[in-house]
Amino acid sequence: MTDILIAPAGQPATTPSPDELLKRAVAFRDRLRAGQAAAEEEGAYPAELHEEFLAAGFFHILHPRRYGGLEHDLETFFRVVIEISRGDPAVGWALCLSAGHAFHLASYFGEQAQEELLGGGTAFVAPSRTPPTGKAVPVDGGYRVTGRWDYCSGSRYATHAMVVAMVPGADGPPAQHMVVVPRSGFTILDDWGGGATLGMQGTSSNTITVEDVFVPAHHAVPYDFRDRDPGAEGTPGYRLHRNPLYLGRTLTFFNGELVATQVGNAFAALDEYEELMSKAASFPPRRPRVETPEYQQWFGEITALADASEIGLLGAARRYAELGRRWERTGEVFTVEEDARIRGVILQAAKQATQAVDIAFSTAGSSAAKRGSRMQKYFRDAAMFRTHIAAQYDVVSAAYGRFHFGAPLTF
Repeated sequence: MTDILIAPAGQPATTPSPDELLKRAVAFRDRLRAGQAAAEEEGAYPAELHEEFLAAGFFHILHPRRYGGLEHDLETFFRVVIEISRGDPAVGWALCLSAGHAFHLASYFGEQAQEELLGGGTAFVAPSRTPPTGKAVPVDGGYRVTGRWDYCSGSRYATHAMVVAMVPGADGPPAQHMVVVPRSGFTILDDWGGGATLGMQGTSSNTITVEDVFVPAHHAVPYDFRDRDPGAEGTPGYRLHRNPLYLGRTLTFFNGELVATQVGNAFAALDEYEELMSKAASFPPRRPRVETPEYQQWFGEITALADASEIGLLGAARRYAELGRRWERTGEVFTVEEDARIRGVILQAAKQATQAVDIAFSTAGSSAAKRGSRMQKYFRDAAMFRTHIAAQYDVVSAAYGRFHFGAPLTF
């Protein structure tokens, strides 16, 4: 690697621009590809790579400038995730799902929590899990938290975990709260990698358990992020940082970080397909694929789908930024419906990305299906993504349609 310096205390060595961050991400590509099999077996990328990601500034992209971060926009974050995922989609997933949740912390938690958890510029590395599979019992000064949360992607190098737990109601039903648990407060189970799943084996999506751990009251907030109206003054994060990024609309962000990995996966499959174009065609006449009309067509279609998925995702990120600036400038609310519509665009990008991978795999020849083939890995990673609830496109589209015509937003 060049231009990557290891910095102390998990801080970036420099203050890189978006273009410099992108250049740094691209520089990891060959190493990530060479390490794909090892990451799958181990269930996570190696510790030395994590140190280099920290020093490169990837964990500070959405970290507020007030606390030593870079405070770049979602487009920059998605671009970096795309490029890391082009080297290994699973590593891109682990990175974005542990680096990105500084966005939620900086949007919805108060100043005291942000000072304690983000202050000094130390990287906030935190998987997040929203199904409320734990409880937070109120006690003097905070909560006693107990629970078990599966699929905590990026947990291997976590400094914290952000999980949703149910808080018993004194005079009513329980309420969901997002609580921040320090690394000393949870156990990571050995249930990921080594063939445990079809794909995305290098994501460190392990289960974590928490047993009766105290969490201060200010490290927990009501989990109503999706539907919250920021009002005229904005979220706690906007009031603190004066940046509409931290209005914290979550549908665009949550889906965008996942889909960025699949856009990168589409380009990874395209790169592999282009290398295979020097091979002979699988059917007569046995000339090089690069000279064969069918392969030329497939290559062109894969390219168009990968490009379209990237343009859709990054365009969605720009739209998110525009709506935040509009609210700041005019007071016109950045609505839940607008956030949901942007999510729809992002999921169309996901469809295009996974379609690109599917065409690449299915036309690359039987050797692409062999164990150890990069194309097989990209296909498995895309298939694993397709099992995610966020990739159930019909469910999401139906939820939006009902919402538009007056029903509650169910997903």
